[in-house]
Amino acid sequence: MVSDTRSSWSERLAARWGRAESTVTKLFLATVFAVNLLAQFVKPLGDALQDKVYLGGALFTLVGYVLYAEVQRLNAALQPRAGEAVTPRDLEREFEDALESGGEVRLTAMGFTGETFATPLKTILQRLSKDPRRKVRLRVLVPDFTKEIEVPGQMGTDGKVSDAPNFREHLRGQIADYERSLKSQIGRMADARRGVLTVEFRVLHMSPSLKLYFINDDVVYEGIYDKLDLRRPDSSNTTPETPEGRLLDLMGYDSLLTRWSVNGGSHARTIIERRRELFETLWNAAHELTPVTRLPAQPSTS
Repeated sequence: MVSDTRSSWSERLAARWGRAESTVTKLFLATVFAVNLLAQFVKPLGDALQDKVYLGGALFTLVGYVLYAEVQRLNAALQPRAGEAVTPRDLEREFEDALESGGEVRLTAMGFTGETFATPLKTILQRLSKDPRRKVRLRVLVPDFTKEIEVPGQMGTDGKVSDAPNFREHLRGQIADYERSLKSQIGRMADARRGVLTVEFRVLHMSPSLKLYFINDDVVYEGIYDKLDLRRPDSSNTTPETPEGRLLDLMGYDSLLTRWSVNGGSHARTIIERRRELFETLWNAAHELTPVTRLPAQPSTS
């Protein structure tokens, strides 16, 4: 209780200073400008300032600090606020910023196949600046499509959903491709002295509904797969039992995401902690991604 009170008080103080700081900065810069301009026309003042070498140096340093603070604030303003709805492009930009900052970077994702994580990251990793001390760890948790599942699945002519084995195998192939795509960057990053990369995929028997993305322990993006796609399957995804069925697929590539940052207050920090606890529990219960194998032949209907 005491900790929450102190946190709330400090947040209110920081908010008040944030509102007043811009005004203080403008007044200070205007004063410095006015004094220097006046010194050009008032000789005693100009001589006094000219003789105060240390004072001039101090003012120069202070002005530099103020300008730096302004730049920092502008950079912060470009980041989405905690709890704000953003697009996947915002997530990609923050991935790149985190990786370019160097040091140890942990990027984590939970989703459908890993496409919205692996595809942009491959490009970002390829254009990173040289930094042999950079350490990047990527973790991806996806559904286990070796087991029967109804969503995604196949909808029959009666409107009921059932498992679609061939479609599951297709999804497994996609996941394997995304894993290979990221792991192919391990050697390339080392050769180009862009850092050390580790990649790990795990699977858990679950229907994909929630998408989570973590940047270290500081930022979480979350969203849902909010669109269903009911379409005619191609021949490779059709099972003999339901040749007239429709595939029920989940879509979420352009779904809006909600961003939470540890700098966004106590509520945002609580959200991040709970999402991290959820992910780590599922991750520890998950299994390693197994190689894609050919499905057993369908039994003859004759």
